[in-house]
Amino acid sequence: MKPVVDGAPAQSAAAIVHLASAADAQAVDPEQRARAFAEPLLAGQHLDTGEASFDHAEGVASVLRAIGGGPALCAAAYLVYAGDHLQRPEDMVRKAFGPSYAGLVMLTRKLVQIQRAVRIAQGGAAAGPQQTEQVRKMLLAFSRDLRVVLLRLASRLQTLRWYASTKRPCPADLARESQQVFAPLANRLGIWQIKWELEDLAFRFLQPQAYQRMAELVAQKRAEREQRVQAARDALAALLAAAGIEADVQGRPKHLYSLWKKMQGKRLAFEQVHDLRALRVIVADVPACYAALARVQAAWPPLAGEFDDYIARPKPNGYQSLHTVVQDADGQPLEVQIRTRAMHEHAEHGVAAHWMYKEAGVRGYAGVSVGADSEERITEARRAVLRELLAWERDFSHPGAEAAGLGETERIYVFTPQATIIDLPAGGTPIDFAYSLHTDLGHRCRGARVDGTMVPLNTALQSGQTVAIVAAKEGGPSLDWLNPELHYLASPRSRAKVRAWFNAEQMAQTIARGREAVEKLLQREGRTALERDALAAQLGFKNAEALFEVVGKDEFSLRHIEQLLRPAEPAPDEDRIVLHRPRSEAAGSAGGRGGILVVGLDSLLTTLARCCRPAPPDAIAGFVTRGRGVAVHRRDCSNLAHMAATAPGRVIEVAWGPPAADRPAVYPLDVVVEAGDRPGLLRDISEVFAKERMNVTGVHTQSARDRGTAWMTFTVEAADAARLAPVLAQIGRVAGVRQARRR
Repeated sequence: MKPVVDGAPAQSAAAIVHLASAADAQAVDPEQRARAFAEPLLAGQHLDTGEASFDHAEGVASVLRAIGGGPALCAAAYLVYAGDHLQRPEDMVRKAFGPSYAGLVMLTRKLVQIQRAVRIAQGGAAAGPQQTEQVRKMLLAFSRDLRVVLLRLASRLQTLRWYASTKRPCPADLARESQQVFAPLANRLGIWQIKWELEDLAFRFLQPQAYQRMAELVAQKRAEREQRVQAARDALAALLAAAGIEADVQGRPKHLYSLWKKMQGKRLAFEQVHDLRALRVIVADVPACYAALARVQAAWPPLAGEFDDYIARPKPNGYQSLHTVVQDADGQPLEVQIRTRAMHEHAEHGVAAHWMYKEAGVRGYAGVSVGADSEERITEARRAVLRELLAWERDFSHPGAEAAGLGETERIYVFTPQATIIDLPAGGTPIDFAYSLHTDLGHRCRGARVDGTMVPLNTALQSGQTVAIVAAKEGGPSLDWLNPELHYLASPRSRAKVRAWFNAEQMAQTIARGREAVEKLLQREGRTALERDALAAQLGFKNAEALFEVVGKDEFSLRHIEQLLRPAEPAPDEDRIVLHRPRSEAAGSAGGRGGILVVGLDSLLTTLARCCRPAPPDAIAGFVTRGRGVAVHRRDCSNLAHMAATAPGRVIEVAWGPPAADRPAVYPLDVVVEAGDRPGLLRDISEVFAKERMNVTGVHTQSARDRGTAWMTFTVEAADAARLAPVLAQIGRVAGVRQARRR
């Protein structure tokens, strides 16, 4: 069974080639060949709007013919719609008409399908500014063969004409798209015949009451106004002829939407619009422009503030002309534009001369503004391409030539299967496309279909292609994606997301490594039930992961955790360390074991005061406490001085005993360090104590993040205070340490 497209059986390749050959025999003209080729295919077929397909193709060809399109461009109008009823349209058209037409049919049909999908996806809702701009970009993306855009413009105009002629209600989204996308595009290209008619028809469908009111206002005095315009035209032509100035004087039509827009933008009443009656004067050269201006303003008084010299000061888009508004013999305002033939051609054919004037306004009316630099570049490129295209179409001497010339673009526009437009940098790949949709989809991207065909992930995408991503259920990117020589990524944003994934993965591995080390230590110490976050808080970290991270990076020694888990033997008093009483020298007195001798007394309990941490060979003194023996202080201790002032009789003399040979005594000492806060500081200082074989029994840290300063207090054990001096010197050489001293 033959495949059916839109209810019509698809033609076989042999039948198509035979049909094309028969048409070729009947007419050499490409438009006639294409018409004969398409007519049997389109007979009885209708578009989704309800319009007969062949009638639509005829209308499109008529519009293209009116704007100067040659027979080859008009022929494409028939082939595009015939392609909907062919089994393999691109192959069939290539065999019958050549590759240039085949590519045109393929691109145009794809654009139509995408536009239709976009409207369906919107569900008839009003297009937002972002979507409207995307549709504009989509049309420009296809303009590498500008024939595609011209065909779409002509097709849209024919569709609106059909709705108007049949008096059927036009869908609001289609009319809105015509007004917001197609009319501005025609304006960019300077195709005024399409531009103004699209605007007026869209205005009619979207705002029927305003349109009807404008039509009535214009119609009320149409005969009188046309009579006045003709009288002014005849008078001006005679005036210029009498002055010896050769000129073509034309009436310039004003359109309903243009008048309504000016009234809304400038808050004018209908009677206040000066250019309801307008004339255009075309002369031979620039001197003749100014000569004609002088004659006009001499014959009719000009209105103040209504003169613009765009010849001396052209608009940024290159538009040139003289504009003035004068009062005619009846005292009515009359707008006159004066330009050379070259200026007129420049303004009327293939130019975006009025892009800023009509959309942003001479004085910025209608609330629209555009960037002059970017618009100038776009319009200049489109103008050059359009002029080359129309000349190429008229000659059609090189059927295989490409209507190119736009050069490389910085952005491309591709589509999701749901017809969402995705903006990518030039050279963007399927991976860039996936990351632009969702970061997780980019990570899991494993393949891609471009226009239904599987392609490598480093394939450079082209504007207008439809991309579908094949993704794994889980997984991450490949390191190869970051290799610039493999061209997997063109977007800096995608590259940053891949790097972020690998950074996160590396961090996870570091934390896992640190977690494993801490867990093993807790198992050895029999402390597996210890809350990990509580352990981290005791060590000065925000949470357990922060502790695991520094351990995994080898920036924090496990020795600190061991010291925390192995506290010193409990003492009778938390604030003091108990020293043994002196014994006889033979038996091993307290002094012989490195204790403290109380001068003149024996067998008294002595403790070391925690406030000043005395140790040999510090000068010391004792203070007799109530029930806790003698507290030993350094003589320079501020607490001792205060107690001696209040109870001088309780201060007694004490001295250090000789060290014990079998078990040397050790003394706790407090070391205060001030340093610039940085990662690894605690580790570096702890390594100094470990290297000097000085046991650390306690650490207290405090930091001021706003000033970047850290204060640390270490409690260490040493046989005498003199042992501390070289250690303090080494700590002072640690990077960032500002001060290290004994407290």
